[in-house]
Amino acid sequence: MPYRRIIVDLSDRHLYLLEDEIVVRGYPVGIGRIATSTPTGEFSIINKQANPGGPFGAFWMGLSKPHYGIHGTNNPASIGHLVSLGCIRMYNEDVLELQALVPIGTRVSIRP
Repeated sequence: MPYRRIIVDLSDRHLYLLEDEIVVRGYPVGIGRIATSTPTGEFSIINKQANPGGPFGAFWMGLSKPHYGIHGTNNPASIGHLVSLGCIRMYNEDVLELQALVPIGTRVSIRP
């Protein structure tokens, strides 16, 4: 099985899925506002939940930093903007595709 990891590039507001260090998917994302910025650093996916309700869209993937995650959205117009309380928002169809490709434990690097 290939080694997969995620890189979130805050400067271009994209999430990239790498497979054996080659980018195989790229998705636009919404990120934290200036006052509630998305944390940078090295994390991992620690849990997954389908249909979490509220503003989290079709899927939630919790990060090893408490209260932060990668999730869908009930506001697709927010993708590509500084809108969240620090989480990484994705289109629902994108987060569903991504969650099927990455297991719990997948490394997530968030870069400024």
